[in-house]
Amino acid sequence: MMVSQGMKNIIEQLRAFQAQASAEPSVEAIREGLETLAAMSRIPKGVKRKKLEIEGMKALWLTLPDIAKKNAILYLHGGGYVAGGIGTHRELVGRIALASKAHALLIDYRLAPEHPFPAALEDAMTAYRWLVSKEGISPKNIVIAGDSAGGGLTLATLIKLRDEGDPLPVAAVFLSPWTDLANTGETVKTKAEIDPFVSPEGLEMMAEIYLGDADARNPLASPLYGNLQGLPPLLIQVGSAECLLDDAVRCAERAKSAGVDVTLEVWDDMIHVFQAFANMAPEGQKGIEKIGEFIQKFLK
Repeated sequence: MMVSQGMKNIIEQLRAFQAQASAEPSVEAIREGLETLAAMSRIPKGVKRKKLEIEGMKALWLTLPDIAKKNAILYLHGGGYVAGGIGTHRELVGRIALASKAHALLIDYRLAPEHPFPAALEDAMTAYRWLVSKEGISPKNIVIAGDSAGGGLTLATLIKLRDEGDPLPVAAVFLSPWTDLANTGETVKTKAEIDPFVSPEGLEMMAEIYLGDADARNPLASPLYGNLQGLPPLLIQVGSAECLLDDAVRCAERAKSAGVDVTLEVWDDMIHVFQAFANMAPEGQKGIEKIGEFIQKFLK
């Protein structure tokens, strides 16, 4: 697959940003970087926004006017558990909602270092249970999705819901998921030179900040090490040019061996969460369309 000019431009911009950043990654720099990227984003036409609070947590409904609210995508944003939020992910989630013909709930879960593990997981559980109990949406009509750390958080949420006896959502979607905070994947090292977005040093720092005193192989922080039996169908999208490639591939392998229905898509030469750049590169929109097709199979 040829990489589009738009994606080449994005890679150049990310490399320039990386070159300006200090050798020592910091939470402030990561937060600032995501905000800079978010400044280029626009909520797609046809998507309405409604701000709300769920037990003190900020959230945003991204809704489609002509669709009844019987279905929902619960979206857990990326940002290494230390950055990101409604402001950085509105466009991506709006595009996924449009492609899926479903409403999406985007939450501002608590971030580290102010709120380390398991704060993000607790907030994801709260949001899911709120959809079921307060909004009256059946788990059969809910898909959980997330990118990067939010992808790992999605998997951890599924494990915790299952273990606590909650009815599981009908399916889940992971975009470049970070599933192993011990960072043992081979590609963390082998792809470091070509990944313009994620670095081994950054992963190490964010894992340390989020984990606090927790074990890096705790399955609720690093769901790659969890029991994946009984989970709903999963779609995993990842780029071949990213450090977290192995996190996605190993996750798919372990889920498959646990009897889970898994679709793994490795996109040639694509970067970390390439779907977030859909307004500038056609590959991003194609990825989102594939996500929409998958979700529509379950949210009818």
